[in-house]
Amino acid sequence: MTLTYQNPVFPEYFADPFVFRHEGVYYAVGTDAGLAEGGLFPILRSLNLVDWERAGYALSHGEQVSGNEFWAPEVAFHGGVFYLYYSVGPGNESGHVLRVATSDSPEGPYLDQGRVLPHTDQPFTIDAHPFLDDDGAWYLFYARDFLDTGAESKPGTALVVDRLVGMTETAGEERTVLRATQPWQRFMSDRPMYGGVYDWHTLEGPCVLKHGGRYYCLFSGGRWENESYGVDFAVADHPMGPWRADASESPRVLRTIHGKVLGPGHNSAVVGPDGETLFICYHAWDPAMTARRLFIDPLVWTEDGPRALGPTTTPQTIRIKEPG
Repeated sequence: MTLTYQNPVFPEYFADPFVFRHEGVYYAVGTDAGLAEGGLFPILRSLNLVDWERAGYALSHGEQVSGNEFWAPEVAFHGGVFYLYYSVGPGNESGHVLRVATSDSPEGPYLDQGRVLPHTDQPFTIDAHPFLDDDGAWYLFYARDFLDTGAESKPGTALVVDRLVGMTETAGEERTVLRATQPWQRFMSDRPMYGGVYDWHTLEGPCVLKHGGRYYCLFSGGRWENESYGVDFAVADHPMGPWRADASESPRVLRTIHGKVLGPGHNSAVVGPDGETLFICYHAWDPAMTARRLFIDPLVWTEDGPRALGPTTTPQTIRIKEPG
């Protein structure tokens, strides 16, 4: 059977959506528009990826970790425990750090474990993405700031990876996944940062998938507040790299459709209710930029790599697996 959906699939603000499935139920956890009174990181619940309802908040506000910006939560399930990775900070260059909280339920409540990831002196780390390989090894992809400028890299926020040890700490073997190289990845020219002024570029929101024996890191680049923002990808033969991305003049997986969808990005991916179709789950602005909302569209594999069949804003069909 099929259902019809139309993006956005949830009418309220819901940025940086991480969607996962557990025991037949889909859950989405994301970034709110501000510090909600009910808690931190809203959680949604669905049986079909189309009809979503609120299921509370992952963290209680102010009782565990102080800060005024809480961004980009993602959940990993291991050994019967749900691990919530997220970033918190004051919103300036004095620090955004990654933390981890745990729960015995996908809906929480999650309890912060008092760990900062990674164990380095990096002043700005965001967008943690835990990835489980086929051999049972876990890796943590995330974004951090780089100030050096090379022949093939720009100063700005970019992507790195490290091994996870026991789910709550990294191994200290950080390797660079990808640095910004393209004009569309520019966040801001002449941006004052760290006591200097930089032509600042941004790569963030990593999401790793394995296909055909290779690893694909989907990432968002550009400025999240304008039309440059979109999703591209890098490829590797191992999670620790080396990774490579073809030079592209615009994001190849998802990009702005003028007059309809602005700045689609910060995606996750999940298999749909037919048990076969892979869906990319992401946020996008409406043209008036009133809110970033939850979108879903099929993600397909082509000879040129992954491509989203979207962004769509007209009615679409989604297959549902028949009972039995």
